[in-house]
Amino acid sequence: MEKMDLTKFEWIRDPESYKIGKDTVEIVTKPHTDLWQRTYYHFRNDNAPVFQMETEEQYFSFVVKTDFQESHHRFDQCGIVMYLDSENWLKGSIEYENEEYQHLGSVVTNQGYSDWATTVIDASVKSMWYRFSRREDDYCIECSADGVNFEQMRICHMHQGKGRIRFGIYACSPEDSSFKAVFSNMELMECQWKAHDGQQPDEEEQ
Repeated sequence: MEKMDLTKFEWIRDPESYKIGKDTVEIVTKPHTDLWQRTYYHFRNDNAPVFQMETEEQYFSFVVKTDFQESHHRFDQCGIVMYLDSENWLKGSIEYENEEYQHLGSVVTNQGYSDWATTVIDASVKSMWYRFSRREDDYCIECSADGVNFEQMRICHMHQGKGRIRFGIYACSPEDSSFKAVFSNMELMECQWKAHDGQQPDEEEQ
């Protein structure tokens, strides 16, 4: 387990403003920023700020805590991301909806088409931990309220997710809004997403 070397991170699109501390990153979002490709809405949004690093490591987990006390407008969001290019990426976050509820969810975009899987949570939730894990070109996103007990949100395959990848954090405000997101407790560690111990792989995949 190791703390993140934030000097290895680079911006893909700058936010409204940001502050990088020893162990924290603060991002203030620009209005009308988002990540989405085609599906259902038939529009393409590709202007959210992303702060991430590169790796060729095939098995690892990345953990981060997000705080978003200031999120207040529909779709305000912040979380983990793996942004490979405009048509191949994934993200996990909480999207503010209204004073009653929010959407905890993930978006996986392969070859230019996004999907969105969500569950409704109370609007009083203002912090969340995420764990992003890689096993070759398969990925797992988990969440946790306390940073100790993680629950699976999504397992997915990324068609462009082999070899060198980039991963990190993002925050955005798809509508006419801006808020400050705070990221802390970022760590890299051995892959916490263990190999499946049930049904054996098909012979041709061994």
